[in-house]
Amino acid sequence: MARPALISPAEADLAHAAAQCVVEAHRRVSASLRVGQTLAQIDALVARTLDDLHCKSCFLGYAIPGQSRFPSHACLSVNDCVVHGTAASYAAPMKEGDLLKIDIGVFHKGWVGDAAWTYAFKSQTPLAKKLMDCGKESLRRGVLELRPGNMYIHWAQAVQQYVEGDPPIGCGFHLVRGLGGHGYGRKLHGPPFVSNVVPTYPGEWPDAMSKCLPGTLVAVEPMIAAGTSDTIQRPRQWPVLSADHSLTVHYEHDVLITERGPRVLSEGMETLPDIVG
Repeated sequence: MARPALISPAEADLAHAAAQCVVEAHRRVSASLRVGQTLAQIDALVARTLDDLHCKSCFLGYAIPGQSRFPSHACLSVNDCVVHGTAASYAAPMKEGDLLKIDIGVFHKGWVGDAAWTYAFKSQTPLAKKLMDCGKESLRRGVLELRPGNMYIHWAQAVQQYVEGDPPIGCGFHLVRGLGGHGYGRKLHGPPFVSNVVPTYPGEWPDAMSKCLPGTLVAVEPMIAAGTSDTIQRPRQWPVLSADHSLTVHYEHDVLITERGPRVLSEGMETLPDIVG
């Protein structure tokens, strides 16, 4: 099991700057979102924004074995698409009530920033509001557990108990299985893998009992569906959908684990609007 690289205070400043480029990109893009835009237009807006911020998308051209290179500057995932939506994966223009998850990842001065937020166009249905509130609160609760003395399973316990617990204590929704957060730094992905759910059998999640070590960078990201924990994905296609096509949300922060506890490098995402357009 690979160990995460631990960064220095000087490197932490660079990682923070990269994360803040992502926050500023979200601010600018969200302020320009409108009903009637297509994903292709929104992806072009992301591209222009990153260029203005002197950043480069770390998603465009990204490749994994058995998969084509990712074709868009951002992951743009609509309604039942949980993550990894491309600019061509949803052709219809945005309409009132649509939920769009925008995941932006950048290279900035050699460091990665990677954060996602969910936006509702024009209005929220009661279900959409509940999902969005649940996603933001689960992220907040989970981040508090990323501190020295804890293990990564403590993150999953906090997130899963809140998201999947019965109301009124929990939300009664479903964390999608098979996806989770990750270490990062000068590369987009690295150890540890940070599952949003606790393991159900030995060896399912090898990093679960790994200690949260100061100097570790993690991008943590609850992915929640209204109706199921199962997903579907077409062969060699990027978008991941909820298996029952129920509504989904996705929220992601960059976090540095420090001696004093978690430091959210992508702070400011919480001020982004829920409703756009």
